[in-house]
Amino acid sequence: METRHCGVLVASDTGRTTAYALRGLEDRGDFFVQPGDEVYEGMVVGENNTDKDLILNVVRARKMTNIRSANKDLDEKLRTARDMSLEACLEYLSDDELLEVTPTSLRLRKRRLKEKDRRRAEL
Repeated sequence: METRHCGVLVASDTGRTTAYALRGLEDRGDFFVQPGDEVYEGMVVGENNTDKDLILNVVRARKMTNIRSANKDLDEKLRTARDMSLEACLEYLSDDELLEVTPTSLRLRKRRLKEKDRRRAEL
């Protein structure tokens, strides 16, 4: 079977994704999640443009200040998230990844959720 030639984007924190974080990271690759989706550490949130896995903070929130600007409050325009079927998810899996199937969603994740555990396993 042919393997994929690109890496994945992995969430570094647990929480809800924000449009602010996704907008800042959009140039890294294509996302599988939308703003407001629940993610956890070790969950695959997108496809990297390069062939290496990249750890990202997709739950980062915008700092609130007292000063408001007309430019800052504009809606953030994002590319639509890639919607994958069960078959597409199974084809996309790599050796170090798993697929979680629930009645409401399909989630790709790393076999070892913690970054520290993944680095230890590489050695």
